[in-house]
Amino acid sequence: MTSTLRRRLLAEFTGTALLVTAVVSSGIMATTLAPDDVGLQLLANSITTAFTLGTLILIFGPVSGAHFNPVVSAADWFLGRRSGTGLTAGSLGAYGAAQILGGIAGAVLAHLMFDLAAIDFAGKERAAWHLWVGEVVATSGLVLLIFALARSGRASVAPAAVGAYIGAASWFTSSTSFANPAVTIGRAFSDTFAGIAPTSVPGFILAQLAGLALGVGLLTALYPDAGAAADQVVVPAEPAATGNQGPPTRRADRRRPLVRSSPSSHQIDEERLGVDRPTVLFICVHNAAGSQMAAGWLRHLAGDTVEVRSAGSAPARQIDPAAAVAMWEVGIDITGQVPALLRYATAASADVIITIGRDSDFPDFPGESYENWSLDDPAGPGVEAIRPIRDELRDRVEHLIAELRPTA
Repeated sequence: MTSTLRRRLLAEFTGTALLVTAVVSSGIMATTLAPDDVGLQLLANSITTAFTLGTLILIFGPVSGAHFNPVVSAADWFLGRRSGTGLTAGSLGAYGAAQILGGIAGAVLAHLMFDLAAIDFAGKERAAWHLWVGEVVATSGLVLLIFALARSGRASVAPAAVGAYIGAASWFTSSTSFANPAVTIGRAFSDTFAGIAPTSVPGFILAQLAGLALGVGLLTALYPDAGAAADQVVVPAEPAATGNQGPPTRRADRRRPLVRSSPSSHQIDEERLGVDRPTVLFICVHNAAGSQMAAGWLRHLAGDTVEVRSAGSAPARQIDPAAAVAMWEVGIDITGQVPALLRYATAASADVIITIGRDSDFPDFPGESYENWSLDDPAGPGVEAIRPIRDELRDRVEHLIAELRPTA
């Protein structure tokens, strides 16, 4: 086990433990302060859970992704396996174990804080079909929310959105939204407001697994390439312990080591291009994959001898995660780039304009130095499909550099 994986497991264990502690403790406090008002007890419990979950995601998300939930981890593995992102099967098992142990530890900690027996198995039966339907709804909605945020480039709002969803689902589902096998098991160790009888746990977990399947099915229908963003669930986790900054991948970093190209005949200096730097503008529709990859290659190979720009006619919210992974594999980090809207002034100031994709997708451009690179759209298909496009873009950029060299 690597040190990075150990840190991630510690984050998952601690985060899940503190989440269950908040769920159980707030229930104990609510029943103590308002013993005859169940509605107020649920309100206190749901608000505390929502705020705590959002806070914990902020704390532990950069380390492990802040799953705190075997269902989320399973979806991360399943959706990411084809694109080479997300958890590996081995990490999935380790995450699940850490989360379950954390859930149990959280219930014990809550009991100790309130001077109760460390373990007191719950006696509250929650075995009914309508409760299971509530769990299917709560769990499928959670999976759909998390991966939709990641794939649409809004993972940064996950702490608030996930916390808000769980808090709301405590009220709009009949089960009060457990939506988490680790939390369900942990709550079985507490005979308090938040408890669930151990005999009711299997039914809840089966319902949560059904919710997982439903959520994944909806994701694949709505976001066919959702797996490309698996490394950003729930929020982007830090890269593997390579000592370098880069896209938040877990599997890809292990499958293909980071390669830093040494200076070669393709890396040119200022003397070879001349004093005046030409400006090259790469354009694709979304400015999230093809144009950003080409711009990344040109910056890498030509350095400061060329001014590199990129833009899109309908820019996306963020760089395509699979494209970022593919470029990171060859030592180029494009995660800091932001898709930009193509403006006339930008095109007019460029010495060379190169569009990537179908020529018919773009307007007429000023000037005579214009070229179209007709390539498959690299956005969305996953890392495996993007690698050949990435390599072809390098070849084209190398030819471009040769053309930009002074002829005299």
